[in-house]
Amino acid sequence: MKLTIIGCSGSMSGKDSPASAYLVQARGVDRKGLSRTFSLILDFGPGAMGHLLRYADPAMVDAMILSHLHADHCVDIVGMQVFRRWYPEGALPRIPVFSPGDGIDRTRKIADDSLDEDYAGEFDFQRVGPGDKVTLGPFTIEFFEAWHTIESLSVRITGPSEDPHKGDVVLCYTGDTDYTPTVVQAAKGADVLLSEAAFEEKRDMAEGIHLTGKRAGQLAADAGAKRLLLTHLQPWTNPNTNVNDARSVYHGPVECVEAGNVYEF
Repeated sequence: MKLTIIGCSGSMSGKDSPASAYLVQARGVDRKGLSRTFSLILDFGPGAMGHLLRYADPAMVDAMILSHLHADHCVDIVGMQVFRRWYPEGALPRIPVFSPGDGIDRTRKIADDSLDEDYAGEFDFQRVGPGDKVTLGPFTIEFFEAWHTIESLSVRITGPSEDPHKGDVVLCYTGDTDYTPTVVQAAKGADVLLSEAAFEEKRDMAEGIHLTGKRAGQLAADAGAKRLLLTHLQPWTNPNTNVNDARSVYHGPVECVEAGNVYEF
């Protein structure tokens, strides 16, 4: 499995990064029996469409997952819709878009489109919730309840390792959440835990919105995750602070991701 950080800035795009957007890829066999790379988008916030073009052909994206429908995690879906409808070689086949909430209505509101627009040529919107599981090529994708200000999901993805001598590996993406047992369950034994850490200890006191570096570290420790990647830090947050806070409670590898980083595991 390969994870590419398209964007990782929290709550807004940043000076050097779009907002939350991640590309997950792995080799698998399609319905025709052909081996190829499958590409999955996790969240697609402001600036994501332009930066995706640096790392992959958007025409080759197989599916999108939106952890929740706040603008900083989904607004560039309108760019993907335009790309797929008006592709110069002809409209591209529609792809599934998994999200909590009403993805069609949310996209209409972003694009200011009419009520009869359903994007059926580009997207197959599928509403998912905690306990749901879907299979896409080599990926098994499971959804868990997160703790945020609106309906939000953590995502657990199981798929083949980049190392041919290993079996399946697990990526857990928290989405936006505070610490809660269901997210610990989502991250259980994950090879890579991609965890938001938007809040800073002692500075941000509200509950039920975001993790701090320390709470992300506690999540990784309690889940037995093998590696912790911090993301969704706001532009005013010093990443070293949250990394050090995570290390105070979690003793595995920890780092803050940056746009363009690639992780193979």
